[in-house]
Amino acid sequence: MTQQSLEQISQPQDVSRATQIEQASRTAEVLARVKVAQSCQRSIPQAVAEMRESCGTLAVAQGAFFAYPQGGQTVHGNSIRLAEELARVFGNIDYGLSELRRDDELGESEMTVWAWDMQSNSRVTRTFIVKHARDTRQGRKKITDLRDIANSNNNAASRQMRECIFKVLPRWFVEQAAETCRETLQRGDGKPLAERVSELVAAFGRGGVSVKQLETHQGREIAAWTERDVADLGVVFQSLAAKEIRRDEVFPPETVSVDELTGEVQEPPQ
Repeated sequence: MTQQSLEQISQPQDVSRATQIEQASRTAEVLARVKVAQSCQRSIPQAVAEMRESCGTLAVAQGAFFAYPQGGQTVHGNSIRLAEELARVFGNIDYGLSELRRDDELGESEMTVWAWDMQSNSRVTRTFIVKHARDTRQGRKKITDLRDIANSNNNAASRQMRECIFKVLPRWFVEQAAETCRETLQRGDGKPLAERVSELVAAFGRGGVSVKQLETHQGREIAAWTERDVADLGVVFQSLAAKEIRRDEVFPPETVSVDELTGEVQEPPQ
């Protein structure tokens, strides 16, 4: 049997020569990166020092969390931006996402994401289906625009990839990074607390959130707010600005009494 016959058997007929070359190049690249990771192993003390320096900057800390409603409360989670930054400083971590298949008739895409510690050979992979649809207040609506489909796929895959990265990173490393980011947010940019509160209230006000709604959300009046309150509300504001959550999910509409509607205000007892 000739060499040409062997190649025809080993390679599917519908795989182009360019695809074969790309696959071979990718394999060679992965092997080279693994070899480098094994020979240039990370320094844990250096990774911790770089993590603390990075998470101590306000720019990194402001993107480290996202807010979402759960059980009538607003909770915070570690963001994909924090995951990517920690993968960078920890070193020898490969991660990514890829669209395996797109079916316009079924209205779905098959996606895969991964995170791989090439030094310890710890790898996490997830494959899942993303529907070409968007949940709205009027129900689920189908997405047909190619750019919208791509954005929807990437957003869904990024959330899965975030979890993969956090699974290959040491838990203590992630927890220390998150705590450092919280301390950075509470410290802020050096402005007095009263000024930071005033700026935050004004920013929420431009978005249609009242002082009363903010106080209800925090469970205390503005005068009693601490640096932690400002930090927590800052995360909520960033998530609202990024359209990760809706305003009414975090700040329910204010209730108005009959007296307020009719303009009749009762005098306080003497």
